[in-house]
Amino acid sequence: MAYVEAILAWWKSLPRGLRWGGGMAFVALSCAAIVAGVLAHAPRVALFATPLHAEQLREVEDRLASWNVAFTPTADNVEIAAGARGTLLLQLSLAGVPHPHLASSSETLAAIGMLTPQSVIDAQARDGLAGDIARSLRGISGIDDARVIVAPAHASEFADQNTTPATASVRLRLHPGATLAPQAVSGIRAFVAASVAGLTPTRVTLLDDRGIALDANAEQSDAGALQTALQSALDAAFGAGASIVRVHTETDPLSIERHRIRRSVIAGAPIASTGTEESYAQGGKRYLKRASQNDRGSDTEETTSRGAPGRLARTTTAVFVDRSRAVDLASIRELAAATVGFDARRGDRLTVQAVDFQRDPAPVHDMWWLLYGAIVPLLPALALAAGGVVVARIAARPMVSALAAVFERATIARRSQAVAGYTPAGVRGALANEPPHAAAAIISALPAATAAAVLELYPQHERDAIVRRMQRPHSPLFPDAQDVLSRHA
Repeated sequence: MAYVEAILAWWKSLPRGLRWGGGMAFVALSCAAIVAGVLAHAPRVALFATPLHAEQLREVEDRLASWNVAFTPTADNVEIAAGARGTLLLQLSLAGVPHPHLASSSETLAAIGMLTPQSVIDAQARDGLAGDIARSLRGISGIDDARVIVAPAHASEFADQNTTPATASVRLRLHPGATLAPQAVSGIRAFVAASVAGLTPTRVTLLDDRGIALDANAEQSDAGALQTALQSALDAAFGAGASIVRVHTETDPLSIERHRIRRSVIAGAPIASTGTEESYAQGGKRYLKRASQNDRGSDTEETTSRGAPGRLARTTTAVFVDRSRAVDLASIRELAAATVGFDARRGDRLTVQAVDFQRDPAPVHDMWWLLYGAIVPLLPALALAAGGVVVARIAARPMVSALAAVFERATIARRSQAVAGYTPAGVRGALANEPPHAAAAIISALPAATAAAVLELYPQHERDAIVRRMQRPHSPLFPDAQDVLSRHA
């Protein structure tokens, strides 16, 4: 507290002009700091050009938070730094965020009025129901997006027409590398069928984003799924970039039908027996041969099996291993065979080879490059600092001169007031150590008789110097407007 009081006392002891100049300089520096802070702060803009719905806004906020991106949420958008808008829009687009908005039943039925036709009401209800189902399917693990089309049942109007049952088509966009288990496919069918009145699971068609039908009873023979499974397994075991996997599958386009008949014995006796008898008669002149066959009957079981087209016929797998990793090729072969379901009897082929991977040469950065990388981020601050030094150097001398002039005028005014009641000899004694310009300023403020008497007390050379300064015209700090106009007229 005593230190603060000492500073205040020192400030009050300064001349009024000096205090005014220091206060103005402090205000100017504060304004400059505020302006620099405002200019340095990046402006914030809305991320999307159009408003977002509630679920879209929630999805975007979750993704930005997971990326550790600073943002400010609003009612229907998010605000970010203006310089990062293009990059974030590209990243969100590649990630498929946000998903297209699907109108729910409450939204589609909100626009229905008293005069809306029943056909329009039914169509709006179907669209809302399809949106509700698709939004529910988005929450299933492995599904990025879903679209649902519901075709209602159509009752026959005439006796010779058949009733058309309700059907539904579902298109699923799976997460890269994700597959749906047969139980998941059956569950999705049951969920969609239970959501639509009169719909059975057998009349629900499921497609992935490639247009391939998802069947709960189909074999897992997709080459992409096998390749992804094997690549992920090798990356987890030997590290990313150590191997490259390619899988090709061949399917049988023909349907197969097999019949099998199985006979079992009755009461432990043989099912059938055969025998041969040979004899000679008439003294060997006649030869007789008799064959017999006995069938005692059996239990017969006939089995027929049919195979639909598209079964997996053959798998060809190629694994390229980076030679520089020095991994065990036998281990990779065993792992690949177990992952793709290798079957030699089926004609599958599995090839594992070590090759030299092509790599771009790593750039070698010398000390100058490191210094460049360290200095470039500091260039704006260095430029501001250099500009401040230049401005301070240019303005230092005028500012010091101005402050000195203000301080000197204050001192002269104070001395003039102090010597106002002195005798000429006393004034001369008070001005004994003052320079000619200061003495001239103080003597000019005295009455004419006193000023003349004081001048008489100075030696001739000092008196001439003081008189010359008293006769010099004073230039104002700001020239008069009329003088400026007359000068340039």
